[in-house]
Amino acid sequence: MSAKNTVTFYLHPALRRQAENGNHNFLSLVGAVLADAGLEVAYDGDDDLARLRAKARPGYSLFLMQPPVNSRGLVFRKTYLYPFWHIEKQPERWAWPVALDRFDPAAVPAHKAANFFRYWRQRLFGDVAEQITRSGFVYVPLQGQLLRQRSFQSCSPLEMLETVLANDPTRRVIATLHPSETYHRAEQGALEALMAHHPRLEVTMGDPAKYLQSCDYVVTQNSSVGFMGYFFEKPLILFGRADFHHIALSGDDGQAFAQVMRHRPNYGAYLYWFLQLRAINAGRPEARKRIQTVLRGHGWPV
Repeated sequence: MSAKNTVTFYLHPALRRQAENGNHNFLSLVGAVLADAGLEVAYDGDDDLARLRAKARPGYSLFLMQPPVNSRGLVFRKTYLYPFWHIEKQPERWAWPVALDRFDPAAVPAHKAANFFRYWRQRLFGDVAEQITRSGFVYVPLQGQLLRQRSFQSCSPLEMLETVLANDPTRRVIATLHPSETYHRAEQGALEALMAHHPRLEVTMGDPAKYLQSCDYVVTQNSSVGFMGYFFEKPLILFGRADFHHIALSGDDGQAFAQVMRHRPNYGAYLYWFLQLRAINAGRPEARKRIQTVLRGHGWPV
């Protein structure tokens, strides 16, 4: 078969082994759609040399969470929880079409949304999500690089914490460190100084579900924990760009903290719209058709 009709998946070693052995549901579905269209599937690594090979190859390419090397490439990424996925032209979630679209709860079928919400909340969190309280604290899941304002953020994570403490002067603030991040001495020192100045602030680690269950509301840059808080019907304030911003309040809005406890979006309708209607549910019978539609929308010959 012509190299122009080959689609190469660029994957880290463990995922590549899964895909080649047919043990990854979503990638197997994508491969089946490509094969049905007469395209050949190949696999490569995801290091710098593999990306150079991708530039030289005339066929199509799919990258996991990495920017494509040319116009014949796409990126795929899990949509916060399995089995939901996106296939897009760029890796930045806040630039995806779903992020730019308007959410209209009135256009979402209420019965389907309610059933979807109940099913996934129970599946993800079990009884924890059935015993929701508001215990008088703000939950702030932190990400990395606490002292730096990155391009998608409206301030640094440390400045975000300072803003929470200044704008909510009575509630406790519980901030959790990300388990996959390494925090340097300067970051640790800055947090310790902030805690010494604000006894209401606690910095810890732990299961996010425990804090989502009992917090009053959530503040984050764009952590997926904020998205998961929607399953607990907890209001969210964002200090960064995200694809799930539609029902969140913006930290750039001076009224966000004044409004947050009165903020009551339709969480069930939103989660159904965002996950079931706008992502690819690889667990559904129509997943292959949905993948084909998405790839065709990107101009691929499927």
